[in-house]
Formats: sequence, structure tokens, C-alpha cells
Amino acid sequence: MNKFPFNYFTKSLIVITILVNIISGNLSAQSKNPSPLHFPTPKNIDNMLFYVQRDPNTNTAIYALNYQENGKISKSNPIKAYWIRYAEKGEKADFNYIQRKFAYGIESKSLNNEEFELQFVSYKKLPLTLKKVDSDQKYHVFVSVNQKKIQVEKIFVRIEGGSFWLPNVKYAEVTGIDVSSNKTITERMLLK
Repeated sequence: MNKFPFNYFTKSLIVITILVNIISGNLSAQSKNPSPLHFPTPKNIDNMLFYVQRDPNTNTAIYALNYQENGKISKSNPIKAYWIRYAEKGEKADFNYIQRKFAYGIESKSLNNEEFELQFVSYKKLPLTLKKVDSDQKYHVFVSVNQKKIQVEKIFVRIEGGSFWLPNVKYAEVTGIDVSSNKTITERMLLK
């Protein structure tokens, strides 16, 4: 396999994955080219941090805290990721090997006892931070997009055509709480 298709594949999948989630009915005014699909909002998901949705179907990638039996999060693998297959009666399913290793998986690095650096395996240009917040003593995921620090709630990846290995990713949108204003915002990113 030559280098160009693999790099393109990696960028495309990360985009899909990482962005990984902003969707549903409130894509905001930025969404001039919304998906024709109606995406459900995941509800009552234990320890969910954020989720990713993308064309071409409503299946949703869930990213949740990975607690150990002792009640503490796993230092080596703080995030547990899996599908809710809304297109298939809402069943829960683990990522398969390719999805986990090349598209939707998350790599983590411990920065200290309460903070981790996260990256989607498919798009390493968007570092995320998982950390415990003093105000509520809960873990949240943060990212900087367009010079705004956002507490991530969802990521949506817009795909128009392409193939499984080379999807045509138009953009990704991150929706969450703007840390400076404490208001819900959606920021769009063109992935390169």
C-alpha cells in the first residue's frame, strides 16, 4: 500500500471519528449543508463524556469513562468507546478492529492523576484533554477549535460520498460549552 492513500485514509477516518459528534437537530446557523438524516440524541448513557455522529447513517460512537472495579478510572485506558447502532434497533456494539485501530479509537497519555491527553487514531491534529473539573468534581473532555476552548458534548462529521477507505469528508463540527462564556456553541472545522 503506498503512502498517499494511507495518509488520506487516516485523515478521513479521524475526521469521521474525531469529529468527532455534533449533530442532531441543533447544528446551528453554521450548518449550511446539513445531513439529510435525523440523528437521535443519546440518553441515559452511563459515564458518557461525548459522542460522535456522521453520515451515512445514524449509528453513534459513544465515548465514556472507563472505570475499574475499584471505582477509579483506568490510567492506561481512561476512555471506553463503542457504538449505539440506532440504525439497527439501538443495539450496543463494540468497535471492530479496523474501527478501533484506524478510525474511531482513542489513544491516551496520562499527564497527571486527574488529566489525560487524548487523540483520535485517525486524526492526531486535534488533541483533546480529559480532566476532572473543580466546579463539579467530574471528568470532562476539552478541545480548542477556532481559538475557542470547548467542553465537548458531541462531534458531527459531514461526509459526502467517497468510499469506506476514502470517504469524502467535508467538515467536522464540535458542539459543547464555550469555557469563556459558559454558553453552548458549535464550531466547524475543515479537516486537512
